[in-house]
Amino acid sequence: MLRKTLNNLSLSRPYLVVTVIAALIFYPTWMRLAQAWLEFEQVLAHGLATAIIYLGLLIIHPPAAIERHTLSKPHHLAGAALLVAITLAWALLELVRIDTLAYLLLPAGLIATAWTLLGLPRTLTFIPYALLLSLSLPIWADLVPGLVEIASVVVGTWVGWFGMTALIEGNSITLPYGRLIIADGCSGIRYFAISVLLAMMTSILNDYRWRGWLVTLLIAASLGLIANWVRITILVVVAYETNMQSEMLADHETMGWVVFGAFIIPALYFSPVRKRITKGSPLNGGLYKKGIVAIAVAIALGPLALLLAQNTASPKPVWSIAPSEFRQTQTGKLPLPIALPDTLNEQIWKSGDMWISFAQSQKSKPDEKLVPYLPKQFDTSVWHVEAQLEPGLSVYRNILSRDRVLVAQWYRVGSKKSWSYRNAKLLQIPAILAGETRFAVVTIQTPCGPRDCTNLLPKMHTAMASIQAKQK
Repeated sequence: MLRKTLNNLSLSRPYLVVTVIAALIFYPTWMRLAQAWLEFEQVLAHGLATAIIYLGLLIIHPPAAIERHTLSKPHHLAGAALLVAITLAWALLELVRIDTLAYLLLPAGLIATAWTLLGLPRTLTFIPYALLLSLSLPIWADLVPGLVEIASVVVGTWVGWFGMTALIEGNSITLPYGRLIIADGCSGIRYFAISVLLAMMTSILNDYRWRGWLVTLLIAASLGLIANWVRITILVVVAYETNMQSEMLADHETMGWVVFGAFIIPALYFSPVRKRITKGSPLNGGLYKKGIVAIAVAIALGPLALLLAQNTASPKPVWSIAPSEFRQTQTGKLPLPIALPDTLNEQIWKSGDMWISFAQSQKSKPDEKLVPYLPKQFDTSVWHVEAQLEPGLSVYRNILSRDRVLVAQWYRVGSKKSWSYRNAKLLQIPAILAGETRFAVVTIQTPCGPRDCTNLLPKMHTAMASIQAKQK
C-alpha cells in the first residue's frame, strides 16, 4: 500500500495543489465549514470524515492518468473565466452571508480552479472527487422536511397493511395507547447521507462512468431510505404490541444502525470490484502557468475585495408600530406559540382575540447576517397547516385539541417586504448593497376555534393594513 501510494504521488500532487489553492481563494467559507464539521451535528456528523476520505482517495486512488493527445486541448482560458465569475458570485453571497448558496459554490470553485490550472480533460476525471467532497456541505438539513413527509406517507401505508388501529395525520401516528411522532431525527438523513457517501466511494474506486455512477447512487439512496422506513415501522409495531411500554421506544439508536447494516453490508459485499489497469507510464502533466494569473485575479476579486467591502454600515433607528385599537402588552402566550431566536427583540400587541408579534433586529457587525437564521417557528408535532388562504396567510390546526388559528406572517428586509423566508434571504443582497441594516418578522394571529376561519379574513386584512413600521 505504501509503495503504491508513493507511486501515485505524481498523479495526486496536481489535485492536492488545486485543493489548497481553492481553499485559499474561498477561505472564509471553508473555515466556517470546518467549524461546522467539528460540531458533529446530526445532519453533518459525516462532514469531517468525508473531507478525510476525499484527501485519502486523492492520495491512494488519484484520478486516472489521461492520454497525451487529450492534453493539447485544455481550454484553460474558459476555466479561468468561469473561476473569476464564480469568485465574484461567491464574494457577493459571502458579503450578505447567504451561507447555503456560498457553500454550494465551494465545489464549483474547486472544479473551476482545477480547470484553470489543469485543463478540461484532467478536470473531468477530477469531478467525481469534487462531488464526493460536496457531501460534506451543510445542505442536508434542507432535505429533512421532505424526507419526513416521504417517511410519513410510506410508514402510514405500511401500518395500514398490518391492520393496526392507528390515526395517521401528517407525521403523527396515534395508537390506542399513545402517539408517535416522525420527527426530524426520524427523517433518515444520516442513513441516506452515509449510503450516498459509500456509493460515491465505490464508484470512484471502480472508475465508473456516468451510467455506473447513476445506478450505484440510485441503489444506495434507495437502500438508505428503505432501511429508515423499516426502522420506523418496527418501532410502530413494537409500540402497538407492547402498549407503548417497550424500552426500545426511548432508546432505538442501536436498533436503527442494526437495521441499516442489514441492508447496506450485503450491498457492499456483493458490489463489483474493478481493478484499475494502467497502460504504459502514467502521464498527467503539470500546472498551466497562465492559470496562475487567473488565480491572482480571483484572489483579488474574492477574499481581498470582500475584506475591503465588509465595512460596518451606520446603524439606523429601530422600527416602531402603532396599530390602531391595539394595546402593547408584555410578551404573553400567543394562541399559536412561536419560537424566535434571541437576536430578535419581540414586542406584542393585543386587541380582543387578535395578537400581533413584531420582532426585529439590526446588523451591527460585518460578519453578522442581516436576515438571521430562523428555526421552525411552530411546533409541527402539534400544529399542522390545514390550509393556505392567501400568500403569507394560513390556517393552523392543533391535532390534539382541534383548535384552529388564522395566522398572517411576513418579513421586512430594509425597505422590502416578503411573504417567504427564502425570498427574504435573497432580499439581503440589494438591502446590504443599499446600506440597510434592519430586519423584522411580523406575525398576526387570531383563534377561530372549530369554525371556518374565512369569516375572520376581513378582520385580519384590517389588522394587516394597520401595521406600518416607522422609525423612532
